[in-house]
Formats: sequence, C-alpha cells, structure tokens
Amino acid sequence: MKTLKLTLLCCFLSAFAFAEVSNNEKEALIALYNATEGSSWNTNWDLHTSINTWHGVTVKDDKVVEINLSFNNLNGTLPNEISDLTSLKVLNLSFNKLQGQLPKGLTTMKTLEELRLFSNNLSGRLPSDIGNMSSLVILEMFNNNFTGEIPVSIGQLSNLQSLILSSNQFMGKLPSSISGLKSLKVLSLFDNSFLGTVPSSIGELSQLEELVLSNNAFYGSLPNELVQLTNLKTLLLSNNGFKGNYAVLKDQLPHIVDFDLDHVNMKGSLATLDEEQDDNED
Repeated sequence: MKTLKLTLLCCFLSAFAFAEVSNNEKEALIALYNATEGSSWNTNWDLHTSINTWHGVTVKDDKVVEINLSFNNLNGTLPNEISDLTSLKVLNLSFNKLQGQLPKGLTTMKTLEELRLFSNNLSGRLPSDIGNMSSLVILEMFNNNFTGEIPVSIGQLSNLQSLILSSNQFMGKLPSSISGLKSLKVLSLFDNSFLGTVPSSIGELSQLEELVLSNNAFYGSLPNELVQLTNLKTLLLSNNGFKGNYAVLKDQLPHIVDFDLDHVNMKGSLATLDEEQDDNED
C-alpha cells in the first residue's frame, strides 16, 4: 500500500510539474525546439522534465514570459506556433543560425516587449502590420538578410525605444510615420540601401540619443528639424549622398559625442538646413 501511495504521489507531482504552463504553450516550445534542431543546441532541453528547468525559459504565474537562447546554435526556421506564447515579453534568439522569414503569427504577440533576432540568417520583409505589436520597447534585427521597406505601420510603436535594423538589405525611403516613435532613443539603419531624403518628421523624435544612417543611399539636404534633436549623443551620416556643409551641426547639438560626416560635407558653404525638400511619401 505504501508503495502504491508513493507511486501515485510521484505521478501527481510529475503531472503538477507539467501543469505549470498550458498545453498550448508547452507545444509551442516543443515546436521551437524541433524546428531549430534542438538536439544539436549547445544547451538543449530535456523534454521530460519541468519546463521551469529548460535552459533560457522563464515562467512566471504559470506563463512563459521570457525565452533567451542567444549563442545556442539554433539552426532552422521560426515556427508559427511561437505566437501561442501569448504572455511572452522577451524573445532573444540572437547569435544563432536561424533562416527563412518571420512567422506570420509574430505580429499577434501583443505582450512582446523585447524582440532580439540579430546576427542570424533571417530573410524576407518585415510584416506590414508590425505596428500591431504595441508593447514593443526593443526591436533589434541587425546582421540578417531582411529586404524591402520599413512598413509605414512602424510608426504605431509608440513605446519603442530601440530600433536597430543595420547590416541587412533594406531599401526604399524612411517613412515619415517614424514621427510616431515618441519614445525612441536609438535609430540605427547602418549598411543598407535606404534612399531619398531624410523626412522632416524625424525632428519629432525628441528622445533620440543615437541616429546612425551611414552606408546607405540617402541624398539631398538634411532637414532643418534635425537641430531639434537636442538629446543626440551619436550622429553618423557618412557614405551617403548628402549635400552641403553640415559641420555646424556639431555645435548646434549640445550633447553630441560621436559625429561623423563625409569629407565633402565638411567643406564649402555652410548649409542652412532650411532648403530641404521632403520627397518622402507614406
């Protein structure tokens, strides 16, 4: 009888351990594991143990709230089931070997605050409805193979503080809707194929501390509104087609530390910044 009771108790405790998250969330994690060759991860999961023990997974109040599997040799694609993690706040899969496009269900993850997918081999476009991810504070996708334009809906991410899309294959104009990113502190678009003039609406990003536009195909005059970014500490604009001498900018931005222009923009007549024509359209 004692043996039977002990066996039943062990079964109960085992069931309780797996009851810590819903079956949908557990299946979503297993789908991620299978889609990214989990058995070959640097630190893999024992699927027969409690989810609380799985490397990089944080559970709070019976919900999966964080996944951090950076530097873990994930190789494969992101499964659409990841959107079933309806309480997830942090998804960090940086420095892996992920491929393919972003799953369609990603933009339904409205609780997600941090999305770090940088330094992988991801491709395709950013979803047009990315603006639905209203809780996003950090969106870092640099060092991938993303293409296409920045979606206009990105301006709906009013809580976003860091937008880093550098070293991809993005193209097109910078949408004027970025003026909606009222909390943005870092905007880095280095090493892409963005073109056109910088929209005057960029002057509305009053919290911006870092603006990196180097190594693109921007051209024309810089908008006069750039001098309104009085919190800027970093302004990198080299290897574009900007015209005019903007050396005066360094004196007009009180907190600037890192400042970089092409040599041609450091000589000749000073630009007044008030002749810029915004050729950007949503």
